[in-house]
Amino acid sequence: MSAHSVAEAKNRLSRLIDRALEGEEIVITRHGHPVVVLSPVAKPARPVTAADLDWLAEHRIGQAVPSEDAGELLKSLRDEDEQ
Repeated sequence: MSAHSVAEAKNRLSRLIDRALEGEEIVITRHGHPVVVLSPVAKPARPVTAADLDWLAEHRIGQAVPSEDAGELLKSLRDEDEQ
């Protein structure tokens, strides 16, 4: 782990990012107190495919797919209340 002031980090940002990408923990300090840690963004395990989305839609629990649009649904509910 290495700690760097905001001013130092500003001057050496590119190098600090490279070091963080290599696995080093980089801490940015303000007035001597740690405020930020630089770390790489985690890569997704794999991209989401159309087949993944289809599988999720087929295995959805507790959410019925509406057979009519929202306007028609509200109209039918309103009409039931008037009877």
